[in-house]
Amino acid sequence: MIKSILALAMTALLSATAAAANDAGEKDAKVTLVYEHELPNVPGKTMKGVLVEYGPGGFSSAHTHPNSAFIYATVLEGAIRSQVNDGPVKVYKAGENFSEMPGDRHGVSENASKTKPAKLLAVFVVDSSQKQLTFPIKK
Repeated sequence: MIKSILALAMTALLSATAAAANDAGEKDAKVTLVYEHELPNVPGKTMKGVLVEYGPGGFSSAHTHPNSAFIYATVLEGAIRSQVNDGPVKVYKAGENFSEMPGDRHGVSENASKTKPAKLLAVFVVDSSQKQLTFPIKK
């Protein structure tokens, strides 16, 4: 039974093609909602998996996420340059991960390479009523 549930979840994660709205104004970035499931043991919360694909030199403009969102991101391919709040700019390579806490600002989110693509999977735990996941920071 557990194996069937896990297989179903992985199939949904890998094959879903529902496009997520992306309001941050990206260059060569494709954002796709690949998984969404209400958490049965945490009423009012939903887990959402978002695949972010950056072309060479691609980036996302500075942004925030919903105040209810906890985010765990894993780099799947290439390398991602990231800065959260006023922390240092860090480069995460394939297999590495980072977290964002509710209310964090994501000032830098970009492909660390000008010649190779990069991908990351961001897993959100967010209020179930929250539909928009990214809000651009106005300069």
